[in-house]
Amino acid sequence: MFLDFGIKDVIDILLVTFMLYYSYKLMRESKSMNVFIGVMVFILLWLLVSEILEMRLMGSILDKMVSVGAIAIVVLFQDEIRTFLYNLGAHQSVMKLVNVFSPKKNKKAKKGNEGIMPIVRACQNMSKGKVGALVVMERTKSLDEIVMTGDIIDAAINQRLIENIFFKNSPLHDGAMVISKNRIKAAACILPVSHDLDIPKEFGLRHRAALGISQETDALAIAVSEETGRISIAINGELKPRLSAEDLESILTKEMNFEE
Repeated sequence: MFLDFGIKDVIDILLVTFMLYYSYKLMRESKSMNVFIGVMVFILLWLLVSEILEMRLMGSILDKMVSVGAIAIVVLFQDEIRTFLYNLGAHQSVMKLVNVFSPKKNKKAKKGNEGIMPIVRACQNMSKGKVGALVVMERTKSLDEIVMTGDIIDAAINQRLIENIFFKNSPLHDGAMVISKNRIKAAACILPVSHDLDIPKEFGLRHRAALGISQETDALAIAVSEETGRISIAINGELKPRLSAEDLESILTKEMNFEE
């Protein structure tokens, strides 16, 4: 048996390991570890009954359950699967391969990234003045439901407009601003709040809201602290605190793709 073990088997094992690892990571980020463990136990039971013990009747029943279960998992975890596929497509090595075949499109994207600078400069000024702010930037998953909780603006991205909205006496300064498709869609929006217990106590409701929206969607959320003036950004359920304006620009340039 070991003499037949070749390079194909090594690749097969590595691919299965890769698939299991990313499935585990996906379930952990979506707080569905119990579901992942249950699925793994069921698969092991299915293999034991069908392949090792060769119980035909039980194996046949489990085969049917696996077929239906696969569809059920896709339906239940469609958002997590979409996020996983997005992250796979946005991986640096994949993007390099895409850029080889579409250099013109890549140049347009770089020009479109000029839309980032008004956001960065506004956050920098608000940080210096210790003006609290929360800016959510849509990526692949629609934020229309979040937009409907606030006041519609639908204006071009403008540094002064962002700063005026979050000015302390402004009626729209509470809540989040949503930016989508190179437009400021709405302000004073309500976000889901993260209830993670491991969030440092120095972070208040604004940072919990930023983390919450990044856990439920693939959006980016920039938070400027009213107490310290520090800039943080939440990405994929992870909070990156104490960013400089240069750090913020670098992250947005890497993660976002503004169209002209």
